Order: sequence, then C-alpha cells, then structure tokens
Amino acid sequence: MRVALVSYDKPKTVALAEDFIRKTAGTAIVIDEENPQLVVTIGGDGTLISAFHKYSHLLNTVRFIGIHTGHLGFYTDWRDYELDDMLEGLKHDKGESVSYPLLDVRVKYRDETEPKRFLALNEVVLKKIDGTMVCDVFVKDELFETFRGDGICVATPTGSTGLSKSLGGAVIHPRTEAIQLTELASVNNRVYRTLSSPMVIAKDEWIVVEAADQKGLILAIDNLTFENQQIEKIVYRIAKERVHFARYRHMHFWNRVENAFIGKVGEQDYQDGSH
Repeated sequence: MRVALVSYDKPKTVALAEDFIRKTAGTAIVIDEENPQLVVTIGGDGTLISAFHKYSHLLNTVRFIGIHTGHLGFYTDWRDYELDDMLEGLKHDKGESVSYPLLDVRVKYRDETEPKRFLALNEVVLKKIDGTMVCDVFVKDELFETFRGDGICVATPTGSTGLSKSLGGAVIHPRTEAIQLTELASVNNRVYRTLSSPMVIAKDEWIVVEAADQKGLILAIDNLTFENQQIEKIVYRIAKERVHFARYRHMHFWNRVENAFIGKVGEQDYQDGSH
C-alpha cells in the first residue's frame, strides 16, 4: 500500500511520523507522497483538513486516516499512543471506508470570465474587511433576501459542528446530504430584513451569493484565506466528489458530537470527587 504522511510541524508530531516510517520499513507499506492510496495525518483536525486540500485531486482513489496528538477530533480516529493498533489495522486493510459529503464552490471574480472551483470539507465564509457586507442571496435562481451584515457562512454536514454551530446553526448528520447557510451579525430593523435563521438546503438545490460591493472581501475556504478579493458571485452546492476515511475504527458521528461538546463523567471522576 502506498501511504503519504502529513504531520503538524511540532516535535511531538514529527517524532511520531518518524516512528511510523521506522515501524513500516521493510513492510508492504511504502511511503509515496505523490500518488498515495492512503493519507495518514498526524496532528489534529486542522492537519487533516490541510491534507484534504493537498490531495483533493485524488479523492476518487485516496482514503484518509487521522492520528490526533491532543484529543480525538471530528476527523481523527486515533490517539498518538495508539500507533501500533492503527498499524495493525493497516496490515489487514480491505479497502473499507466511510465517506462524507463535500461543498462545491464556484467563485466568479470580476476580471475573469470563468469561475474558479474549490472544494470545502468544513465551510466557506465570505465577509468584508471593514464596513457592512451587502449581497443578494438566491436559492436556486430565485432571489431570497438581500443580506446586510458581517458575512455569510455555508457549511457541509460535518462542518456544521464548527463556525456554523457557533452562529446558531444545527448539527447535521453527514448522511444528510445538505448544505447549511448561517448569517454573521445580520442587520435587521424596520428598513432591512433577513431571515436571521439557519437555512438547510437540499442536495438538488444550490445557493448563489452576489456581492453588491466587490472591494475588500475576504473568502475563507476551510483553513485557506484569500483577502481583498473582487468577487462578483459565488455558487454553493453539494459536490459530486466525497471524502473517504479508512474504516479500521471509525467513531460514530453522534459519539464525536457528544465527546466534543458534552463529554462523559467517568467512574474515576466520581471516585475522586472531581465531579
């Protein structure tokens, strides 16, 4: 199996990557950074998202697996002290995977004739450097509202646990192939009105955002940020591609949500009175 390693630039993660290479030397696992079948990330969810963008051109053939050096995230299934267990699963790999939907983003810039295409694993945020952002929001080809405020966030189901949630959005199970729009500090008074509630859009529909003022816009696609963008229009829809994760031990989505936002009080906590 051809494997690529992507690690966060910290001593702990670099040491773990070196340990991975040492333990797989002389086995059927070959390090291949150009054309991998499996991408192993060491760090956290941010590291995995970076690896996703690095290898997004190979989504039809590559799977991802994440090792977290802090605590388990939404995309990382293994802890740093479980490297041997993960490698054991890798030795018995049968190609099984679980997949999540992605966001297809088409950005039309003012001075370009054709839109530029991006894929997002988590979310896309459009906002303005200073002042109020004004844009028309369409659902399919029908004008829905004119937005005035700080910005707009469009998220995938797995991305619904990120910025979208902090803006009051719903947490959506990834089997629900939908995208969610949430507003950043919308202006609502007797003159200007927006829905001011999260919108969940079905997979056969799409969202179009047309900016009234194209100067000073910031476009953030996951962990990629583009400043001073002169954007005419952005079209968001569920992508045809999906991201695939190796299924050696893949935690259920709602277990991830509970672990991240609620947590469980263990037996030891009661014994030592720390609850």
